Amino acid sequence: MSQFDRTVGSDTKSGQGTDRDTGPEGEESTEPGAIAQTESQLLPADVFATLGNETRVDILRSLLKLDADESPVSFTDLFDAVDIEDSANFNYHLQQLTDHFIARTDDGYEFRYPGRKVVSSIFSGTFTERAKLGFFPVDGSCYDCDGSLQGWYVDDTLTIGCTDCGAIQVSYPFPTGGLDDRSTEELLQAFHHYVRHHYCLAADGVCPECTGTVETDLVRDPDADDQNVAVEHVCQRCGYQLQSTVGLTLLDNADVLVFHSERGVDLNTAPFWRFDWCVSDTRTTIVEEDPLRVQLTLPCEGDELQVLLDETGSVLETAVVEHLPQ
Repeated sequence: MSQFDRTVGSDTKSGQGTDRDTGPEGEESTEPGAIAQTESQLLPADVFATLGNETRVDILRSLLKLDADESPVSFTDLFDAVDIEDSANFNYHLQQLTDHFIARTDDGYEFRYPGRKVVSSIFSGTFTERAKLGFFPVDGSCYDCDGSLQGWYVDDTLTIGCTDCGAIQVSYPFPTGGLDDRSTEELLQAFHHYVRHHYCLAADGVCPECTGTVETDLVRDPDADDQNVAVEHVCQRCGYQLQSTVGLTLLDNADVLVFHSERGVDLNTAPFWRFDWCVSDTRTTIVEEDPLRVQLTLPCEGDELQVLLDETGSVLETAVVEHLPQ
């Protein structure tokens, strides 16, 4: 299970050119029941141009150090914290950030969400660092050959694969900041929560990248060589795409969680790559082609949970099959 893609489609999906429409005399025009769009929007090129200056990045970083999350920072305190001598020059750069990245209030300056996100990305290493982590053992066994597992981190991606047959259990981008001050065991647990959270969000119709609307469909014969069917999530706002096994989208399903919990397994904390139904098609059966219907059989402590899904990845029904001892 190594499907991950992020693409940006048309201008409509990427959010470009989506300022609010106006009616006569500048009145806002929206469809009944529709949510108003953002008041203003920077194009991607303008965002990078605005942030492509050391002083402006230093202003954002200084706001964090001065606890702008807790209370606004005065112009004087912010000027003293930034390495610049000319107040007029400082004020110019501050104004370039104001309104989109930071907000000016009666009490001073504070973060707007995009500005806080930029600072978080800097400190997480998303934009600034490159790290590598050599092979390390991972608990669990290969879904294909039952061989031992190893993990490694290269090019901002954490991968878990089999040392015997080479099958990849999971490969997913992970910010370099996640490696800081963590043992390999702690890293794997953080990775589990990070990936699980992304896929559960997408399955719930929320883009993990921009919080836009996500459409989900089952895909017959996807690009992955070892899958007959996959789930594809596509954000209608930014074009963000995720593709995975069908099973991975069930990690937040109530019936699946309860079935495992009643048998002593907590899917919230148990690494998902230990379950073959999460990382492969091993327990996925196509029961109908048109419309597409698939059934997953999830084993646990001698019992099975059968889950039927439709072409949008929605669960239609579940059934527990108990295997009583003979």
